Amino acid sequence: MPKLWEALVTMLILVGALALGIVKYETDPHVPMFIGVMGAALMALYLGYKWEAIEKSMMDGIYKALQSVCILVIVGILIGVWINAGVVPTMIFYGLKVLKPAIFFIASVLICSITSLATGTSWGTMGTMGVALMGIGFGLGMSPGMTAGAVLSGAYFGDKMSPLSDTTNLAPAMAGTDVMTHVKAMILPTGITYGITLVAFGILGAMQYHGGDADMSRVTEFSGALEAVFNINPALLLPPVIVIVAVAMKMPAIPGITLGIISGAIMGMIFQPECNMGTVFDFGMNGYYFSDEVLAMFEETLSPETSYTMTRLLESGGILGMMSSVAMTIIAMMFGGIMEDTHQLEVIVNSLKKLAKGPAGLVLLTECTCVLSNAVMPEQYISIVVPGRMYAEEYREKGLHPALLSGTLESAGTVTSALIPWNTCGVFISSTLDINAWGAGGYGPWALFNWLMPLINWLCALIGWTVKDLAGKPYKKSKAAAKAE
Repeated sequence: MPKLWEALVTMLILVGALALGIVKYETDPHVPMFIGVMGAALMALYLGYKWEAIEKSMMDGIYKALQSVCILVIVGILIGVWINAGVVPTMIFYGLKVLKPAIFFIASVLICSITSLATGTSWGTMGTMGVALMGIGFGLGMSPGMTAGAVLSGAYFGDKMSPLSDTTNLAPAMAGTDVMTHVKAMILPTGITYGITLVAFGILGAMQYHGGDADMSRVTEFSGALEAVFNINPALLLPPVIVIVAVAMKMPAIPGITLGIISGAIMGMIFQPECNMGTVFDFGMNGYYFSDEVLAMFEETLSPETSYTMTRLLESGGILGMMSSVAMTIIAMMFGGIMEDTHQLEVIVNSLKKLAKGPAGLVLLTECTCVLSNAVMPEQYISIVVPGRMYAEEYREKGLHPALLSGTLESAGTVTSALIPWNTCGVFISSTLDINAWGAGGYGPWALFNWLMPLINWLCALIGWTVKDLAGKPYKKSKAAAKAE
């Protein structure tokens, strides 16, 4: 067994590389993460492990995440096909219909939720719909901090719950479960938090709004642009319904998402004149992109802001669009595999788990580690990867279902990244929405979903609502049955 200081040296190498790369040089986390892999491998050599054993531990780590890698690739195809088929544009179009000045904050949460659920990206949602809503809120005289808080609450709800999101696929990969089980496990705490958020924003909106008209021209223009490029039809909401039903019927993730691809392609060929097998193959691989003719039409007929929103939001997806997330998963699991097999994670967790009493205590410890990771290694992917690999074995040893861990990673890692100003997410939000996280007029106090989510998730674990054993049964009952035997 390594000593605690030896394991901490490895972690410090990772933290230092990530801090240098992300904070100082503003690079992607992949290469800094690989430096962490190098540090873990060197420490393993120092501890006496042979290279063949270290290499095998990396391969074993990657193998644990191969299902998630496959799902990420298939999700990339799904996004490209759904945009081409008009499924995603239809969801966004009907989402925009709920925007009314009298319920501005609630409408903002709902619009950003629908957009993020449909696209799987909180950053894309905030950089497009969020920017437009900030302008509308300004026209209505609404607090910019509250408006940004509503935008973030909706964007992160969708990012957290959408099977199309990279973090929604990364968290179960780190915990050792599948994406569909993961999403289902999050429904109760996330639903409670979302309901509280909507009620709170309804009250805040009633207090803030004193009548008056907002400039809705950008929303009208964007809706018109969607209709100009895609045939919008309620029937195009069928593919998402099929995926939801597949989840409800406990269908495994890969066939469930594949059904979404097939149904989306069929509906696209029915409703979109430009959709055919050629575009399905192209956009499934490369992601959706507008033709030169459509881009020329945007330039002639749309404002620069609306044109930017269309391209930023809808030119995405494809297998190639997921390769960054796939690479991140592989490199992270190389690190995790070495740390697990050389027992470096074990000695760190052994020193921390004394603080955790029972399942709820372990959930709280995991959440604190996620928040600390977001602050020290300021990238939300890392706040999922490192705590996920640290605690996966501890959850299994306590007889807890890995979906409890994956849900906790998202409830603390994904959402709290927005609350830390120097985190990549906090920097993106401040620069995109032109507002600080904290201080006078900051969005931090009003990002209700983001700071309520870890609290509600812990309370649900404390009550026992979300705590399941390895067979998926209520944890307390299974323990009682074990004692009876």
